[in-house]
Amino acid sequence: MRFKDVFSIIGPSMVGPSSSHTAGAVRIGRAARRIFGAFPEQAEIVFYGSFAETYRGHGTDLAVVGGLMDFATDDMRIRNSIELAEAAGMNLTFKTAQNVAYHPNTVLLKLKEADGREDIILGASIGGGNIEMLGINGFDVKFTMNYPVLLVFHKDTPGMVAHISRILDSGVVNIGYMDVDRKGRGGEALTVVETDEAVPQELIEHIRGLSNVHRVVFADLTTEEVS
Repeated sequence: MRFKDVFSIIGPSMVGPSSSHTAGAVRIGRAARRIFGAFPEQAEIVFYGSFAETYRGHGTDLAVVGGLMDFATDDMRIRNSIELAEAAGMNLTFKTAQNVAYHPNTVLLKLKEADGREDIILGASIGGGNIEMLGINGFDVKFTMNYPVLLVFHKDTPGMVAHISRILDSGVVNIGYMDVDRKGRGGEALTVVETDEAVPQELIEHIRGLSNVHRVVFADLTTEEVS
C-alpha cells in the first residue's frame, strides 16, 4: 500500500497506544457494525497473528468492541468499551487463532442478532489506522472504508454488474473501485462498489428492487472521519 502523507503513517486522532492495534481495530469494528446494520447482541471476536499475541496488552479487544459500539477512534469511552457493551446487552466472546494467509493484524467478527441473523466479517489493520476489509460471509472481497461503499448481495446472473453501474450512473455517482466474488457459477455473489460520494437512498432502493438482489448495504465512515 502507498501512503499519501505522513498522517497516513502516524494515524488518526485516537486513544492509544498504537495506530495499528487500536485505531485500525476501532475502524474495523465500526465498519463491521455498519455492514451488520444493527447493534449486535452477540459478537464473537477472533484475533489472528500479531493481534492474537498482543491484543490484551495493546487494548485491541477494547478497540474492536469500541468500534462495534460505533465509537470514533478518539472516543475516550473506548477504555471502558467492553463494560459498556455488556451493559448494553452485547454478549462478547474473544478467541485467538493462526492463519498464515492473513495479514498479521487480522480479526474475524461473527455478529448475531437475537433472531439468528448473522454476518461474518474479516478485516485487517494495515498501518497508520488504515484498514482492509477482506471478506464477508464467505465472499473474498477487499475494500478500505476510505470511501463510501455499497455491498450488493445477489444471485450470479448475467448483466447484474451492468445494472448496478447504470443505476449509479443515473444518479451521477462515480464508481472508484469495484470487486465481485461468487460462490459458484449461477450461485450467490457479492458485488462491492466504492464510490466517490454517498449513494442517495433512492438509488439504493432501486438496486434493492432489482431481480435476484437479496440484500443491499451502504456503509460510510468518511464524513465522520474528516477533521
